[in-house]
Amino acid sequence: MSRPVEDSDRSQDSAEDPETAPAQQTTAQALLAQMGGISGLIYSSLPVAVLIPVNTAFGLMPAIAAALGVAALILVWRLIRRDSVQPAVSGFIGVGISALIAWMVGASKGYFLLGIWTSLIWAGVFMLSVLIRRPIVGYAWSWIQGHDRAWRSNRRAVLAFDVATMTWVLVFASRFVVQRHLYDLDQTGWLGVARIAMGWPLTAVAALVTYLAIRVAQRATHAAHAGTHDADADIDVATND
Repeated sequence: MSRPVEDSDRSQDSAEDPETAPAQQTTAQALLAQMGGISGLIYSSLPVAVLIPVNTAFGLMPAIAAALGVAALILVWRLIRRDSVQPAVSGFIGVGISALIAWMVGASKGYFLLGIWTSLIWAGVFMLSVLIRRPIVGYAWSWIQGHDRAWRSNRRAVLAFDVATMTWVLVFASRFVVQRHLYDLDQTGWLGVARIAMGWPLTAVAALVTYLAIRVAQRATHAAHAGTHDADADIDVATND
């Protein structure tokens, strides 16, 4: 015997779960915080914006010193503001390693090698996660939010996370292809432009796709959970009858 569906049930099912919106907002904030926030994405472009003109005007060593100086100022500023420490420190370390590579190579274009090859590695890792049906975006969401991995049994949720993960693959792969080509051509100026243009703007696009994928996955898993709950309720009613 099936349970009659009341108007209140219909309106409740058609309305969005009140717990979903806060969860989505929290997830978006957590993802953005992991990248250092909006300001962190912009700050990451400043050392490059300083490196290229200083190198053109004064040479490699002053350019390296200028990039390190800007990175140090950004680190101090973010610590004073009590921003998230991890993105600030990791950003400074990244600039330091890039500057060291530039010094070892003996050319300012060496500053970009770390980012170029890191992009290739991340593209491969994200692609592999999709091929083995373990999309990294889904696991990152589970880790950040402390959720279980029930989404893996929901095909729609897995597909959404596959799409988001592949978006990051495209971002990383495009960075590698374009910047590696400019590196081989010794186009250091355009390499700096590409680094900035393909930095936080593409990251923002990929983050938006990730957020939309999370919304789809949350709705899919919630609908599956609600369907299971209704089925259990019908069984209980039939048993009692």
